[in-house]
Amino acid sequence: MASTTSFAEQKDQPDSKGWSATQYSQKASFVYSAEFTAPVLDLLGAKPGERILDIGCGSGELTLQLQQIVEQAEGGVVVGTDFSESMLKKAKQIGVKHTFIADAQELEVPKDDSDIPEKFDAVFSNATLQWCKRDPLGVLTRVRGVLKAQGRFVADFSGFMSMIGIRAALHEVVRSRGRDPERCDPWYFPSVDEYQALLTTAGFETKHISLTPRITPLPNGLYDWLSVFARTSFLREFSDEEAAQIMKEVEDRCRGDCQEANGKWAMVSARLRVSAVSKE
Repeated sequence: MASTTSFAEQKDQPDSKGWSATQYSQKASFVYSAEFTAPVLDLLGAKPGERILDIGCGSGELTLQLQQIVEQAEGGVVVGTDFSESMLKKAKQIGVKHTFIADAQELEVPKDDSDIPEKFDAVFSNATLQWCKRDPLGVLTRVRGVLKAQGRFVADFSGFMSMIGIRAALHEVVRSRGRDPERCDPWYFPSVDEYQALLTTAGFETKHISLTPRITPLPNGLYDWLSVFARTSFLREFSDEEAAQIMKEVEDRCRGDCQEANGKWAMVSARLRVSAVSKE
């Protein structure tokens, strides 16, 4: 049976941005699992000696993998950036050497750190850009600004039709409590055509773009998934008690679509994968 431990009772509380590296590793490690990240890492094709910026690096598991590849040749460096203090602290603990705090929508490379390049051969991002609803074009414009000419941009994130059923249930339950779900909803799930247009506007030549449905197991149940990904974002305006009630109601509504006969939970996450180069 899925856990319904209240958010307030969890021992490791989120940081000021709403994230906890401990909770993330306990309940959402699938995000950086080898099975789920192999396609985007293959698309990136990191090489020894390259300079790579990892946007939304989180707790650094993939950043560390890239670091180990590029450092095999002189000049290779990987820099991880995230807007969560908790995530970057964990990334440093596991061995990521270079990091800085930034919102991808307001990305600026620090000028006062000689270890961080001003320009990169590639910018990489995994499971982050769905959080950039406020200014998705701004993300791409800033990414292009830190790339060398013909530099690569490679990303994997949730696209159109992700969370189908779950997102609608959240909207319905939040609306029933007198709030505007469109305003509360933090996610950006673009279609291929929509994101292709943004890439072109931002000055990129698209080499690959695809939308691939993926079944994502939720080993701790939907309630726990919501406690990590919705409590401090979609449900940020609600009290702990009311948020717990909402998450339980959403879980109950989604049971028919997202819970197997054996009790296991899963959800659909459509992966938007992109590889593009910066035009000169």
